[in-house]
Amino acid sequence: KTGLVVDAYFSGTKIKHLLDAHEGLRARAERGEILFGTVDSFLIWRLTGGKQHVTDYSNASRTLLFNIHTLEWDEDLLRILDIPRAMLPEARSSSEVYGETSPEWFGTSIPIAGAAGDQQAATFGQACFEVGSAKNTYGTGCFLLMNTGKQAVASQNNLLTTIGWGLNGEITYCLEGSVFVAGAVVQWLRDGLGLIKESGEVEQLAASVNDSDGVVIVPAFVGLGAPYWDAYARGTIFGLTRGTNSGHLARAALESMAFQTRDLIDAMQRDSGVALSMLKVDGGASVNNALMQFQSDILNVAVQRPVVAETTALGAAYLAGLAVGYWNDTSDVTKNWAIDREFQPAMQEPDRDKRCARWKTAVSRTLDWDSHD
Repeated sequence: KTGLVVDAYFSGTKIKHLLDAHEGLRARAERGEILFGTVDSFLIWRLTGGKQHVTDYSNASRTLLFNIHTLEWDEDLLRILDIPRAMLPEARSSSEVYGETSPEWFGTSIPIAGAAGDQQAATFGQACFEVGSAKNTYGTGCFLLMNTGKQAVASQNNLLTTIGWGLNGEITYCLEGSVFVAGAVVQWLRDGLGLIKESGEVEQLAASVNDSDGVVIVPAFVGLGAPYWDAYARGTIFGLTRGTNSGHLARAALESMAFQTRDLIDAMQRDSGVALSMLKVDGGASVNNALMQFQSDILNVAVQRPVVAETTALGAAYLAGLAVGYWNDTSDVTKNWAIDREFQPAMQEPDRDKRCARWKTAVSRTLDWDSHD
């Protein structure tokens, strides 16, 4: 129903915990005295002076309470978690006028016209409107979304099915995979190992060697996300020799982001039946040319980095602009998308296969590492 896995990461179980833990809270929620909402709900509520309690479909789809097929809060799930319907916002499309700002904020009333989840907005901002088109955001973690069109593909490979956006009466669905540790591995090189002083130095350090010399880092510092979903995996370094130096570690750290992205894309291609022809990228680590080249090499597809890297804000702006008629349709958004640089694969297939097999072996040895009942 939700397209999600049962996990405390999502809102539903957290709401239940709060209602269970605090006496009288559920009764107040039933009376409408306490409301729940995602960040967009809170902002719209505040900006409209408490007149509008709404969210959009993409944000609602991340709560573990929303049926992504009927576009309604699911009564069965609400009953299982014992969450009153009265406390939930109205779910609406991602591009429409939800209300106007109270004059106390800006001295006049301004229409509030677009709302979307973080990664869904980034996917829209990257103009991923064709089925099979995909973007990956390289931040502290990695978030990869692939457009599956009007079909909600039920993943058989531990991915999430999410609503990308609701626009003009139609729903666009996506497959999503989340990597817990991506850019955070560079922070670890800086803060944990002291190999670099600034994060930006990692590219130069990695470039000091030709390759990782067989070193593989699996940065499962907090377990592994999709497609493994193993909370008990732990970070490991394989292939160390007496000749291993800081450059090899830096390169292996960067490569770990690309390998984890490859794992997600392999899972998405199996689920969707659509072969990826090109990957759009954004986020802080996407400025690292060495990483982007290796990403292209290990995927064997072109990687495109846009001129405007803040694609989440851009996507939200596009949704708002479409709602008020500033842009006519998504073709205008596509025309606005501009490329900064394209990376083409240059790795030979035997080399790529060898590296990917070694990565898979390394991951298999990190799984279920931490002791648990």
